[in-house]
This record gives sequence, structure tokens and C-alpha cells, in this order.
Amino acid sequence: MVASGEKNEVGEMTYDVLGPKALDYLPCRYGSSKLLFRGPRRNLAKPYMAFLGGTETYGKFVEKPYPALVEERLGATCMNFGVPNGGVDAFVHDPAVQRASEEAQVTVAQVMGAQNMSNRFYSVHPRRNDRFVQASALLRTIYGEVDFADVNFTKHMLSRLFLVSPERFATVREELQRAWVARMRLLLKAASGKTVLLWFAGHAPQSRDQAPAENGDLGADPLFVTREMVDMVRSEATAYVEVACSADAIKAGTEGMIFSEMETPVAQQMMGPAAHAEAAEALVHVLRQLL
Repeated sequence: MVASGEKNEVGEMTYDVLGPKALDYLPCRYGSSKLLFRGPRRNLAKPYMAFLGGTETYGKFVEKPYPALVEERLGATCMNFGVPNGGVDAFVHDPAVQRASEEAQVTVAQVMGAQNMSNRFYSVHPRRNDRFVQASALLRTIYGEVDFADVNFTKHMLSRLFLVSPERFATVREELQRAWVARMRLLLKAASGKTVLLWFAGHAPQSRDQAPAENGDLGADPLFVTREMVDMVRSEATAYVEVACSADAIKAGTEGMIFSEMETPVAQQMMGPAAHAEAAEALVHVLRQLL
């Protein structure tokens, strides 16, 4: 815990408890990239492995996310290019990341959700992929009764579309799934070295993605990605690693995570240290054979 002190009216010291010390992610950039990655900044001149992915790869609230654990186990430099709430767009459109992936010994690409990328129906922010930018003319035609002016995030927008019309929403979801397959294939093909496609979630891929709930809850991440979609892109990778966290890792919850009281609801949705340890263990087994 951290406390700050100041004197009251009678000269006595009073203290406010601020909660646990914030985790320093040492944010850094590489080359001309506008993306902020988790540090410390590493030397790209040395042989390294590149880890691309979203919040899980970045390791929000986790002192040692799975790329750092893999580095400890293998003694090889592991570059963490994870981006909080990142989608495939953050990587396929970033020249610095593409160059780093091309020069890596091995590139590990996390399976990310299909909602955070631009498509025929809407565009997202090029770096903060969870930010909704604009609805296309096609989407406005399909959902003529929806006002997109106050929409800021992709999940908020998609949830609203589902509640307005589950039937029309199915068309939007199918477009996202088709775009995801094409974009993930592009991401994996861009790496000139060996590649590992990583599924890291609290559940295994399902044959059909979970239908949104009546209240508009879209389901668990990676959103809208099915077993069939994974099978369609895994042939582009050298290896595939599937980590569906164990019951023990899920039960551990936020144990060992570093976050403030206000961040508790967000932290409860994240993978904790136990889950990251399982991902690292599975990856180490495969990466040893590829190096």
C-alpha cells in the first residue's frame, strides 16, 4: 500500500491510503511506429522472438505476462508487441511491427477478437482498435433507425445493433468473421520466419460462436472467433498452440495481479498470473522445437 501525508489545521500529519503501487509498463515505441508497447525497450538488432496480440499479450495488471515468462524459460529475447484492446488492424497496418515480424526468428500471433478491426460496415481507430470511428453508408442503410453519433466503442455499437435487430446483426457478424480470416492470414503471411498461432482464453474455440445474450452481452473474447475460423488460418502458421485456461487458473482470478480498487471490475475480466504461466508453459514446449 502507498500513503500520502499532509498536515491538518492543528499541525498533525494525516494520511490517505492510495492503494497498491501502480504497475509500471515502461511504455516504449519502436522505429516509426505510433503504437505504445510494453517495455523495457529492447534491442531489435539481436535475435529475438516477436509476440503480437491484444490485452492478454500486453499483460494488463500482470507483472510478468507470458512473453516475459517464455523469455525466462528459454533465455531468448522476447519482444512484447501486445497492444491493449488491439485487433488485427493494429499490426497489419503498422510498418514497424511488420518489419520486426519479418526479422524475428519466430513470431507468435495471438488470436484476437473480430470486433476491433475496420470492415465494410464500420471503421476503427488505427491504433486504439476498440474505438469506433464511423459507420459506413452500407451499415447506415441496413440500420437506418440507429444514431451512431454517441457511439465510441465497437462493443457498445455492436451490442446496440443486436438489441435493435438480431436478424440484421447476423449479417454484420458474418462480415466481421470473413474479414477476420482474411486479415489473420495476411498477418501470418507477413512474417518471413517461423510463426505460432496462439489461442489464449478461458475456454476452447467453439464450433459456433456464442450468440449474444438478450441483454446485449456479446460473449467472451476472442469475440466471434470459431473453431472453423481458427482452422482456416492455422495452416498459414508453422505451429498452433491452444491454451484454454484450467479451472484452477480461472479460480485464481485476480490473485497476484496489480491494480487499484477502481480497476477491480476491469481486472476481473483479465487473465491472471496463473493463466499466463499456463500459456508460457505451452508455448515453451513448442518454441524449443522451432528455435
